[in-house]
Amino acid sequence: MNIYVGNLSHSSTEDGLRQLFEQYGAVSTVKIIKDKFTGSSRGFAFVEMPVAAEAKQAIDNVNGIEFDGRNLRINEARPVEARGDRDSRGPRPQRSGGFGGPRGGGDRNRRF
Repeated sequence: MNIYVGNLSHSSTEDGLRQLFEQYGAVSTVKIIKDKFTGSSRGFAFVEMPVAAEAKQAIDNVNGIEFDGRNLRINEARPVEARGDRDSRGPRPQRSGGFGGPRGGGDRNRRF
């Protein structure tokens, strides 16, 4: 079972989370999500536990406890939704040229 760990301190480590969750059973993976530009923690993580009963026990016992100075928010992770090509709004319209259409400039090109 995949577990979402929210409200995580930026100083928390994957090893620390692993030790916290291993009190309730086997832990397959721990992944703190990091910003792709700065490399700093984004404040949440995912913990994978192979046995569902142990994972549910961990969720019930760890949710709300203080860890590294923050009260954790723990729940079962939702499945990743398909994002398509760009986003859920569909394809973007094609644009033709700059300001005011293909000729550009708007009213500047109008002859009086």
